[in-house]
Amino acid sequence: MTIQPGDKLPEVKFSSPAEDGLKPLTTSEVFAGKRAVLFAVPGAFTPTCSARHLPGFRDQAKAFKFKTIDVVACTSVNDGFVMKAWAKDQGIADEVLMLGDGNGEFAEKVGLVLDAEGFGMGKRSQRYAMIVNDGVVEKLFVEAPGEFKVSSADYVLEQL
Repeated sequence: MTIQPGDKLPEVKFSSPAEDGLKPLTTSEVFAGKRAVLFAVPGAFTPTCSARHLPGFRDQAKAFKFKTIDVVACTSVNDGFVMKAWAKDQGIADEVLMLGDGNGEFAEKVGLVLDAEGFGMGKRSQRYAMIVNDGVVEKLFVEAPGEFKVSSADYVLEQL
């Protein structure tokens, strides 16, 4: 079942890039007591994710802060090392918190898994964005297959 507004995010452990390697972060550590935007992509270094999705949130990070968002976070079913390399490639400093969901546990628990086996990519995350307040989903924007509209930084900003 897909997570819905009003639901609490599941407790999982992410792998996040850090200066000296990777840092484990739990859902609670990232979202407790904070208002956040979390967006998910099917894969680091994939075309739409690299050309439009992550750059949009990077470029709009200040606008999100102005709208009382404490954290802008990106998750993908990639390990933390891939997320770290992708952040470096995209020029991400601290604008976006990168959260590797290497085993797809978060994607599975929120009910937003994408079966990309036909493309040789295995199980991934669907493309979506959500507004989260103290670990509880306020709003959820899930893309239709093959689309990039409602999970974009500009669209999410309009919803705040």
